[in-house]
Amino acid sequence: MTGAPVPQGPPPYLEGLNPAQREAVETLDGPVLVLAGAGTGKTRVLTTRLAHLLATGRAFPGQILAVTFTNKAAQEMKQRVGRIIGDAVEGMFWLGTFHSVGVKILRRHAAQMGLNSNFTILDTDDQIRLLKQLVQAAGIDEKRWPPRQLAGLIDGWKNRGLSPNKVPEQEAFSYADGRGIELYSAYQERLKTINATDFGDLLLLCLTLFQENPDILKDYQRRFKYILVDEYQDTNVAQYLWLRLLAQGHRNICCVGDDDQSIYGWRGAEVGNILRFEKDFEGAAVIRLEQNYRSTTHILGAAGGLIASNESRLGKSLWTDQPGGEKITVSAVWDGREEARLIGEEIEDLHRKGHALREIAILVRAGFQTREFEERFITLGIPYRIVGGLKFYERQEIRDAMAYLRVVNQPQDDLAFERIINVPKRGLGPAVMNALHTVARAEGLSLMQAAENLLQTEEIRPQARRSLSNLLADFARWREMKAGLSHVELAETILEDSGYLAMWQNDKSPEAPGRLENLSELLRGMDEFEDLDAFLEHISLVTDNDQMDNQDKVSLMTLHAAKGLEFDTVFLPGWEEELFPSRKTLEESGQRGLEEERRLAYVGLTRARKRAKIYHAASRYIFGNYMSPIPSRFIDEMPAEHVEHTGQKGLYGNQPGFADFDTAENRSSGWYSASQGSGSSYQLNRATARRRGPKTAGARSFSPGSTAPAAAAQFKVGDRVFHDKFGYGTIISIDGNKLDIDFEHGSRRKVMESFIRRA
Repeated sequence: MTGAPVPQGPPPYLEGLNPAQREAVETLDGPVLVLAGAGTGKTRVLTTRLAHLLATGRAFPGQILAVTFTNKAAQEMKQRVGRIIGDAVEGMFWLGTFHSVGVKILRRHAAQMGLNSNFTILDTDDQIRLLKQLVQAAGIDEKRWPPRQLAGLIDGWKNRGLSPNKVPEQEAFSYADGRGIELYSAYQERLKTINATDFGDLLLLCLTLFQENPDILKDYQRRFKYILVDEYQDTNVAQYLWLRLLAQGHRNICCVGDDDQSIYGWRGAEVGNILRFEKDFEGAAVIRLEQNYRSTTHILGAAGGLIASNESRLGKSLWTDQPGGEKITVSAVWDGREEARLIGEEIEDLHRKGHALREIAILVRAGFQTREFEERFITLGIPYRIVGGLKFYERQEIRDAMAYLRVVNQPQDDLAFERIINVPKRGLGPAVMNALHTVARAEGLSLMQAAENLLQTEEIRPQARRSLSNLLADFARWREMKAGLSHVELAETILEDSGYLAMWQNDKSPEAPGRLENLSELLRGMDEFEDLDAFLEHISLVTDNDQMDNQDKVSLMTLHAAKGLEFDTVFLPGWEEELFPSRKTLEESGQRGLEEERRLAYVGLTRARKRAKIYHAASRYIFGNYMSPIPSRFIDEMPAEHVEHTGQKGLYGNQPGFADFDTAENRSSGWYSASQGSGSSYQLNRATARRRGPKTAGARSFSPGSTAPAAAAQFKVGDRVFHDKFGYGTIISIDGNKLDIDFEHGSRRKVMESFIRRA
């Protein structure tokens, strides 16, 4: 008589999963959308599901396509699966980022796309250099139409899955008066000629390959029995179309993501991809992971109430079995300096009580906000790290500006002189530098002295000689001005007269406005010192302190860089209208942009495990001007039972609260500002104006939308104007510095006057 079969329990890797997580792992057939809220164990579910497919024999490693957004995430997934099931993971050839999988497919079928399998993948610098050649060959003024701007347009088109023949005709006017598509087509042909692709091609060409070769598509549809996608909310249109084609075979596609954490619309991510998943894949199972293992009840309650204001979301309610905790604190401060001081003191207090610095983060909306904190931490001796970016004084534009100031202060500073001799470009390239170094070494001179001697000869071309002579004359003039101007006014003059500011104003890259903000912040920081010597000495000590290495450091980063991270304590400074939500985002994207800004606030709050602390200032130096902002609307959107307000009573004087500004008129205009605010463009004012607040008549405009420093343009109804993004149009009405414009291609928009010019 045989014994009864011994019942077998679930595999060990399923132990410890909550019911929703287990359902997400074991629902293997058909389309599945796993809505994974912040801190709900998304990565564990994804890797366990992958292991379950292999362990149960539902698929061999080569039959699973698993795509992520970063190489780090792909490597982590591979390691986790390996710990669960062993060596089988080594056969997972199709586990990687979208682009790494795309390049594998493209190399296999390069001939169909007019390439050889050993094609080169161009980096951004090579891409821009190639575009520059095409722009010059087309006889286009590259100062007015920078190749970098064209590169951004082409990248955007490729993210949307648009080859040159599919780009809407009206979008051609975004570059060189309608020649954008023509240049895009020429660029693609040139890439084929040199057997190369750029990053965007790795998906666009794969998409084209599948669309034009049904037999190849069917082969991959049969091959990929199961498809797993991480961070689905961050997919762009090209990635979405690529996945849809591949999933039409077995239809076993599982996408894991969180619509409430879609914060990368500015780089092509389309939140609509996740929102319409059920329509795209009929009969899809939607599984919500809502049990949070990271944050306290108050943090989740505040974040949940905030994100509920978004209309474009599928909806879920995060909960935790960790009751209580500290309420979200919202502190009102006078200005950014006091904000940094108070946060620094709180961090010191937490550290004295045993709180590890590595478990503390400061999350800012804009990069220029870090300077105040860096300065304060150096004064207090608090070690810190910048995550996902450079420390303030290490940024390119700050180092360039400092180099100009160092040469004015000390003409023998060869390193500084060499850094900026051709920045912005003056035709003083490697040949001139080689000649200068030859003279300097032979005669034992500094580079500037060598330049003076070289000008007495004909060793360099006449045009370069004129440029070098003008530069030396500028430095001589600036040194003479040093005695009569404050060091802040001198720095303003140098940055403007050198053409350095105009260089960034004419730059159409997404980074340019941030660089102008940083230069504005540099000038404000200089105002705290007695003179140029004291400021330069301070900077040298700052950079020396930066070399100290200590692993237990406070993390300082933007909200975008914080995605995927978590800390015990999170400080959230700068929650004010125009800074957060971003004025630029609201102007360009309206309600859609506002919802993404709200998701960004949600991400910031949900990075915190134990405590989240929000700050807003009554006075903020932003956009190059002192402003009197009102608190961010996001503060009022958090449920009161989860929030505790602190700070100075009567800080805003007689200013109303945000609720008084949230009127139908203001909401429809998309514009929110306190009555005292005056930041219509990036203004860098004279020192006295910065201290007193109101903009002076002598202020110089550092607007990223203008082509040169100048007074604000004056427009009237009926004027024909041009906007870099929307093209040509006619002014319909004027409200202060906001213009209502009827653009030629069927759109009517309200824009700031600083972003347009006369047609």
